[in-house]
Amino acid sequence: MMKYSIHKEGFKMLLVCGLVLLVVNLTLDYLLPKSIWLILTELFSGVAILFLIFFFRIPRKNIALQNDHFVIAPASGKIVAIEEVFESEYFKDKRIQVSIFMSPTNVHVNLNPISGTVKYTKYHPGKYLVAWHPKSSIKNERHTTVIGHNEHDMDILVRQIAGKVARKIKNYLDEGEQVLQGKELGFIKLGSRVDLFLPLGTKINVKLKEKVVGGKTLLAEMMVCDDEV
Repeated sequence: MMKYSIHKEGFKMLLVCGLVLLVVNLTLDYLLPKSIWLILTELFSGVAILFLIFFFRIPRKNIALQNDHFVIAPASGKIVAIEEVFESEYFKDKRIQVSIFMSPTNVHVNLNPISGTVKYTKYHPGKYLVAWHPKSSIKNERHTTVIGHNEHDMDILVRQIAGKVARKIKNYLDEGEQVLQGKELGFIKLGSRVDLFLPLGTKINVKLKEKVVGGKTLLAEMMVCDDEV
């Protein structure tokens, strides 16, 4: 059975929420002793704290799959898009977009899909359309990261996108940094989406509506040139 711990992004929210709920419950206990409203408030407080603990859970052990030719899922959730699109921010050419929608019940840590060098990282303020909206990738608040593989001539763009509820994107990477496949890239709070932009010809190993697990699901395979074999 897999064991979980609380992600560092959840400590502050749990502390603030816990203190607020404690003050509210103590105040109601003083003003309305043995009241049905006090009981309901205490039940609500317990559910709220349990939900936050559940939302900020992460696996204790790093079980990420690592392989030079694999592109692993950077997030846990459901595949909502696989299509050829024009990527206008960094590549400025056609790419294969694979999008993963993370519901509030998914683990929300984001992972590096490949090992390599961070070539680009940029935060963009924006709107808060629902995360599965087709325009959310270019209109919502988002953070774009490009990782270049150190051995293969392949760059991958990872875009963290805020949703209708998610209003906080965390990205831990800096340009020029060397990163390992499966290690933390960032975190998005309370429901969100992650888009990957891959070179044309990349072998995609997932299907629409398929559920994937961050760090474990083999999302795609790099095309290896003859001179690399």
